[in-house]
Amino acid sequence: MPPREGAIDRERRDLVSRQVMDESRLIRFVAGPDGSVAPDLGRKLPGRGLWVAADRDSVRTAASKGLFARAAKAPLKAAADLDETVETLLVRRCLDQLGLARREGVLISGFEKAAAAIRSGRAAWLIEASDGAADGRGKLLGLARHQTTRVCGAFTAEDLGLALGLENAIHAVLPAGGRADRWTFEVERLAGFRPLLPLAWGQDATEAPNRDLDGRGSAP
Repeated sequence: MPPREGAIDRERRDLVSRQVMDESRLIRFVAGPDGSVAPDLGRKLPGRGLWVAADRDSVRTAASKGLFARAAKAPLKAAADLDETVETLLVRRCLDQLGLARREGVLISGFEKAAAAIRSGRAAWLIEASDGAADGRGKLLGLARHQTTRVCGAFTAEDLGLALGLENAIHAVLPAGGRADRWTFEVERLAGFRPLLPLAWGQDATEAPNRDLDGRGSAP
């Protein structure tokens, strides 16, 4: 199950489209004491929640058109780079989930172990460094195409190394289970702010078994 803080059994109205959506597809914001707009990705901060679809364009629109102030009926001021702040926070949350998975002994790292996990059908996610060598990546993507394994290449080797405490973090697998569910919750929100599959990967990436994520995976 996804994290309780996701509260995906409830629905909220997006400030921009006015559509009612599951909370898992939205970002919660709250009014700060100084009249600013603060992202509340953990959904724990006090105050009335202001909900916006989890994609860059929606956050930019809400900030630029004063929709937070209108919804709160208060003189709130959203920072011009609010979408970038949200992306940075989501990146941190995704990497934190991988770090927790490694400490729990759940994460599988290294080419051979990752390949074996994919072949076994146990792999929910293949996480590939965006700047890793094409040869090894291509082989693992080829294996993933024949399974239900989803692929993420949104982080550099340095990002992954720092999160996992490894010097050379290129290939990793999250097996199906609770930690993979929590990772999915976070990374699907991130997909609205950066591509999960880098365009530079070419055809190997486009054939990977990722869902369309409601069109959010191609955010600029």
